[in-house]
Amino acid sequence: MEYTVLTESSGGLFANPLFLILFYVVVLGGLWFILMRPQKKEQKRVAAMIADMEVGDTVLTTSGFYGVVIDITEEDVIVEFGNNKNCRIPMQKAAIMQVEKPGAGDAK
Repeated sequence: MEYTVLTESSGGLFANPLFLILFYVVVLGGLWFILMRPQKKEQKRVAAMIADMEVGDTVLTTSGFYGVVIDITEEDVIVEFGNNKNCRIPMQKAAIMQVEKPGAGDAK
């Protein structure tokens, strides 16, 4: 039985440019699947959550404040913070991190 030994002069498998390109495509595709795909799913989930937001929902902002939505426009919301009814702040919808429907926490 004869054995063929790959030496540095023969180049081996990585000497073939087609294999090298295929290798890079597989590695980059794997990285995209591992890193980018979950991020896209999370962005879709947040967009759906903001689209379902209604007046009266309790929201958590990206700065950590809880408030109640009192008005919604196309790009902005007006949120009322605390017990003081005069503390109403307009903010972008992108600043909303979490939305809780009224009565959703009551079901036990």
